[in-house]
Amino acid sequence: MTTRPRPTPTASKIAALALAFGLIGVGPGLAQGTGQPMPLAPAPAEPLGYAPNPAPSAAPHGAAAATTAPMAVDVARAFKATLKLSALVTEGSPAIHNGLVWRIFQEKNNSDDKLQLIVTASGGDAEFDLEPGSYLVHAAYGRAGATTRVTVTKDATRKETLILNAGGLKLQALGAGDLPLPADKLTFDVYSMESDQRGDRQALVMGVGPGKIIRLNADTYRVVGHYGDLNAVVRAEIHVNPGKLTEATVYHKAAQLTLKLVNEPGGEALTNTSWLVLTPSGDPITESVGAFPTIVLAEGDYALVAKNQDRIFTRNFTVQAGYDREIEIVADEKAKN
Repeated sequence: MTTRPRPTPTASKIAALALAFGLIGVGPGLAQGTGQPMPLAPAPAEPLGYAPNPAPSAAPHGAAAATTAPMAVDVARAFKATLKLSALVTEGSPAIHNGLVWRIFQEKNNSDDKLQLIVTASGGDAEFDLEPGSYLVHAAYGRAGATTRVTVTKDATRKETLILNAGGLKLQALGAGDLPLPADKLTFDVYSMESDQRGDRQALVMGVGPGKIIRLNADTYRVVGHYGDLNAVVRAEIHVNPGKLTEATVYHKAAQLTLKLVNEPGGEALTNTSWLVLTPSGDPITESVGAFPTIVLAEGDYALVAKNQDRIFTRNFTVQAGYDREIEIVADEKAKN
């Protein structure tokens, strides 16, 4: 197999970019990696564990009614209907006892009117006293949810159970050689598979950390994993099974680098140094200021520009997956442009 040499920025192009960098400053860029196929760990058979949702801002109906005198409550309830709600992860599974958020919307006779949110509650099973009529009931369990229409009548109790058909997704990331990566530099975004007219997917979860359980309806999703905040990105499609915890691991081909401008090899880093990282074609990737900034880059070839006290120095370098290291530029006349 023959390999095609990767382009290297010409000296004139680097000098022009360095001049612009010194006079104007370049905003941070984001170049996306091509991504690699994602190996998936098999989903375990144990039941899915969930963490509770935060309580909604609106007070539950029952809490508000508790401030009324008992006799007034009894009279009011005599003219209302009782709606009892519960939710299941899947058909035949135990009822969900915590982590649910219930929202009840009142339907209007006028089709031009929007739905009106009249009450919310959180926890597990819920009970509401409602005026007779038709309502839309929505149960949210993380990003999983279900909606149903119910009609309640005076002096009657209506029981409704919603099947969420939900599962869980837990994401991890490793580097080259299955080596662990710093958890504080890893994030994941989850998108729906369907696209709108512009080709954009709906963002469901953004910036979740590794090892967190994301509750979703059973379906296939697009997952984007980030290592750092530049171009170390992988993408994959993952299917979430109902009632199961699906675990997936992405593998980043990237490395963490520390940039240094020194007077001699191995010397102390010079302070007040401005940095610009470029692609082989000369496109800016990121800009930073500091004695030894740390960045994460996908494997590949790059050009580096350092500016210190009106002096500009450049160097080409290559990033190897999993090879974390320092990139030094020696501030001598040979390196100066």
